Amino acid sequence: MRFLADMNISPLTVSALHRDGYDVQRVSELLPPNASDAAILTYARRHKWSIITQDLDFSALLAVRGHAKPSVISVRTSSADPGLITSRLRLVLERYRHELARGCIISVDETGCRIRMLPID
Repeated sequence: MRFLADMNISPLTVSALHRDGYDVQRVSELLPPNASDAAILTYARRHKWSIITQDLDFSALLAVRGHAKPSVISVRTSSADPGLITSRLRLVLERYRHELARGCIISVDETGCRIRMLPID
């Protein structure tokens, strides 16, 4: 599975996940720095990437458009600390890999996560 980290995800988190063996790249490595959320979503769906973000717009776009993919992991922590975000993502990526492969939105915070399968009716 491949993961596309939005610009609001720290390069430190991306590097740590990459060292863990995850195929993860930042949006800036593949698209122009001013790429819109809709363009990122289209790119991820076309190339079979799941999105990791702190931006709620991706979930809203998926819901409005009725898409079944790509999966989105929405990090909703009160802290932007890369160590905290990395540790939360490690748990989610391992625990929900099957759901991510099928298409879902996972909202992650400090204490847990909520999952919603796609498409959203």
